[in-house]
Amino acid sequence: MTSAVSTDVFDAPHAPSSSRRSFLQAGLLAGGLAALQAPAFAANRAARNTDTVRLAWGRGGLPGLAKTRGAFEKRLAQDGIKVQWVGPFPNHAPSLQAVTGGSSDFGFGGSTTPALAAMIAGSPLVFTQFAIVEPRSTAIIAKDGSGIDKVQDLVGKSVAVNRSGLGEFLLVAALEKHGIDRSKVKFVYLNPPDAGPAFAQGKIDAWSMWSPGVDIARTEYKAHDVFFEGRDLDFLIDFNSYVTHRKFAEENTAIVHAVNAAYAAEAQWATQNASEAEALYQQDANYSDAVRASLLQLKRRWEVHGVNDAAFIQKFQNAADWLSQRKILPQKVQVKDYLARL
Repeated sequence: MTSAVSTDVFDAPHAPSSSRRSFLQAGLLAGGLAALQAPAFAANRAARNTDTVRLAWGRGGLPGLAKTRGAFEKRLAQDGIKVQWVGPFPNHAPSLQAVTGGSSDFGFGGSTTPALAAMIAGSPLVFTQFAIVEPRSTAIIAKDGSGIDKVQDLVGKSVAVNRSGLGEFLLVAALEKHGIDRSKVKFVYLNPPDAGPAFAQGKIDAWSMWSPGVDIARTEYKAHDVFFEGRDLDFLIDFNSYVTHRKFAEENTAIVHAVNAAYAAEAQWATQNASEAEALYQQDANYSDAVRASLLQLKRRWEVHGVNDAAFIQKFQNAADWLSQRKILPQKVQVKDYLARL
């Protein structure tokens, strides 16, 4: 794979305090005033001030699948909502910037970790929905013949990771599992469009990356797994997440509900139609048949969770605590402060 192809393929806050009105509404609901609860919730659920939603997408992900397949847009059209796709984005951070800057209404369904980092830094973003994809396929890879075959071989080597993202957390987790101080490995902070060519040209020794980028690299660069998340890590630290601007969530709750439902339906279809889904992922990201075959063997399954799923939110909080304790996130964070009120 050439550098040009690599770049194209991978193009795949303190939150403001609740208003006095929101605070009073919460108190009334907690007090059991059912007469006020139903109309207040109904009005909030129906809130909408636009007929168009702008959705970020990246190659090889669920939004890319939704864009390629077309059923997503038809579903939203039934509610009188027009979809505009914004992208492609190479990873989550720039899609978060697009939402913060007002050029997109939703991020592209990327990692919770950079989303939390952006929120801690002041971006007015909130989570609207989450997803878990099994088996987890993020991996640390090295080229065949490099002499790097296990985590211990990374000592003294350079590893490309995306800052405060999937790549960084997986490398930290791998080193911790094998009792290796992170100071003994050189973390090279690169986003996928730059990391792919750097790995191909031997400018870095290893790369911590997610699908489909990691699958492409194994095939095109003759690489192998040093640490594979689904096999070597026995707990979840990071999740797929959909985010929007806090103001958009407040003013367009009806659209947020509709987008959540459409993504959940897309995830269900992808799980139930794995072969067809992988063919469409391939069409979206333009990778080889060999990469598609390797991904099809995974039989990827989607599991969607809402912001009101208390059991999931507790798992997410535990993950955020793990990340902040290891300084991947700069400070401890309460994830409930960054959930859309749905």
